Amino acid sequence: MTLNITVDDDSAVAPYEQLRTQISEQARSGALPVGYRLPTVRGLAEDLGLAANTVAKAYRALEGDGVIETRGRNGTFVAAAGDAAERRAATAAAEYAAVAHRLGLSRADARAAVEDALRAAYG
Repeated sequence: MTLNITVDDDSAVAPYEQLRTQISEQARSGALPVGYRLPTVRGLAEDLGLAANTVAKAYRALEGDGVIETRGRNGTFVAAAGDAAERRAATAAAEYAAVAHRLGLSRADARAAVEDALRAAYG
């Protein structure tokens, strides 16, 4: 199992975004299995000829998306995407419920707002 990343210097897409997209796609497709240990920021930066800050920015974005997780000195690993997605959705739902309650929306109005948003997102 190898991380297969290519960065196109001539692309209009920023290098960190190219890196983020490729790792995300490989993790979600299963090409990088849950628990796969990613290279260190410095190691990957050196391999790809990128600045360490570029790789660090991509890793932060991936961690924010729940695609990877950092385990301190043990390294950075591909996360269980389903679990992370469910946790993020539950957190977002709880935050929305709290905001809707503070705004004084009824349950029916809060649900209607969610339904509208889901229709917009899913078509």
